[in-house]
Amino acid sequence: MSKSQTKISTFRNNLFALKLLFSISPKLVVHGAISRFLGYFEWLFYSAFFMRFVINSLETGQAFSHIMIFLGITVTVFSLMSLYRSYLDGYVYPVCRAQVNKKLYQKLFQKSRNVELECFENSDFYDKYTLAMKNADNQLCQSVEVLFGVFFGAIASVCAFAFMYQVDKISVLFILFPIIGNFFFKRVNNKIDYNRNKDMAPHNRKVDYINRVMYLKDYAKEMRLTDVFKLMKKQYQDAIKGLADVTRKYTFKSAFFHWFYVMFTFTFIFEGLLIYGAYRTLVSNTMSLSQLAVITSMMVSTTWILIGFTDSVTASFKNGLFMDYMRSFLNYEEKIPEDYEGTDPGTTINEIEFRNVCFSYKDIQVLHNLNMKFQGGQTYALVGHNGAGKSTIIKLLLRFYDPTSGEILLNGKNIKEYNLQKYRALFATAFQDNRMFSMSVMDNVILGENIPEQDKEAVVTNALKLSGVYDKVMTLEHGLNTTLTREFDDEGAVLSGGEFQKIVVARAFARNCAVKVFDEPSSALDPIAEYELFDNILKSCKDNTLLFISHRLSSVKNADWVFLLEKGAVKEEGTHKDLMALKGIYADMYEKQAENYLAGKTKEGIFA
Repeated sequence: MSKSQTKISTFRNNLFALKLLFSISPKLVVHGAISRFLGYFEWLFYSAFFMRFVINSLETGQAFSHIMIFLGITVTVFSLMSLYRSYLDGYVYPVCRAQVNKKLYQKLFQKSRNVELECFENSDFYDKYTLAMKNADNQLCQSVEVLFGVFFGAIASVCAFAFMYQVDKISVLFILFPIIGNFFFKRVNNKIDYNRNKDMAPHNRKVDYINRVMYLKDYAKEMRLTDVFKLMKKQYQDAIKGLADVTRKYTFKSAFFHWFYVMFTFTFIFEGLLIYGAYRTLVSNTMSLSQLAVITSMMVSTTWILIGFTDSVTASFKNGLFMDYMRSFLNYEEKIPEDYEGTDPGTTINEIEFRNVCFSYKDIQVLHNLNMKFQGGQTYALVGHNGAGKSTIIKLLLRFYDPTSGEILLNGKNIKEYNLQKYRALFATAFQDNRMFSMSVMDNVILGENIPEQDKEAVVTNALKLSGVYDKVMTLEHGLNTTLTREFDDEGAVLSGGEFQKIVVARAFARNCAVKVFDEPSSALDPIAEYELFDNILKSCKDNTLLFISHRLSSVKNADWVFLLEKGAVKEEGTHKDLMALKGIYADMYEKQAENYLAGKTKEGIFA
């Protein structure tokens, strides 16, 4: 992107920030603009008008009462301005910023809830999402404040030039010094700082990593049982040395250009203009005392106005980049919007069909011309090696993704035509990679499901019993109300992997849906617990359309139909008996697993 395009993009992004903030809190925008305007007005008034009026009045012998009236009006106006600022700081800003926080994050959370799952697996999109979320309310307010700083700063700079030119044309030339200092030497310094920070980044990452590892409990055991601390110490020392080397690399250059920045921005204009004014006033007698006072006062205010203006311009580019992330995120058009309004699918499942379905993920084809049918009220198993496409089929069925080609039909109609939320409400799911929330056991099972309050405990109890974890939960201090994880509660329960998995499975038992989907529900369970779980699944879901994925083929024997997948395609299908008689891939996998299981039992007998 060219520099002109970057400037245009920055302007558009900051303008977007202004429109967004105004839509959330117009009061904050209006008061912010007035406050910034008054700030620059105060600088210009004191340096350009106040000093000139007072000294001119004294030189021309104006009546003391005339001067006092002017001073009284000035004090009154600026007292009101100070009172107004106190009102802003004490009431308007806290209230409005709380409102911005609430409404902005509502927008961001609603957007994150509405985008398709693929966005969270896209690193570019996810980076923008996380950056858009980070201190979003403060960043938005700062972006608008900086925009006003650029706008009113530019106007104030022009006014300062005009006032100095009016007093003394030659004095305007001295303003070139802070312009050069701010727009050239400061930019050079910023570039040096950027390069230094970039070179320091890998060393800082290493230091941060080691600092983090040293107090995380996950690494505590290895720290005590091995000599890895020596390696960490060496890495830390190398990182500190690297930081020192980078610092030395840029020290002279940074100090050199910083000296020029200070000289041009402050010294040359302050000292130079004072010497010039003193010569004109004391030697050549071509400048009055009031003119000298106004010039020296304008010199200070103009310098700080220019510094504020250039700082705002620099910050506008930085904030423009952040606003680009937020703008891209909020303006993103969802491929599968969660709030899509389609037809009502009803609650009856007659048939689900995958018809010539292909699916590619990042240009890698995962499914190839897949054709499958699931009849309502039947039990189906998806089996196959890792990477065969089993979980992808479930994600397509739930419309986390859409097929690259082909279609998925529910009761003869493409699932894209249905209201997405009502369509997904047909499914109760238990994924192997589900997460536990820092909530009570009851809330972790129900997950906000609309269940009458008086029925919740009974529903959760039944679900936990079916998944086989009820007895364990009731040993916890607060039973169903025990908080899981210790994220916010030091007394929270941290269960084993198998126990957590059973609570995930309980979620599917608790939901009253037409289709129950279990994705490797027993991967963390022992054979006995696995047998009991699948027995409960088959019994409790006998009136549902049941679909489950399992690596352990002993658990799929009682399915009405088995699909064996390999490399994204159905290689074999039929009942367990049919597939065993076929003596193909399924039969070979089943026999090998049976041999391993028997071998394990033999070893257990030997060591018993």
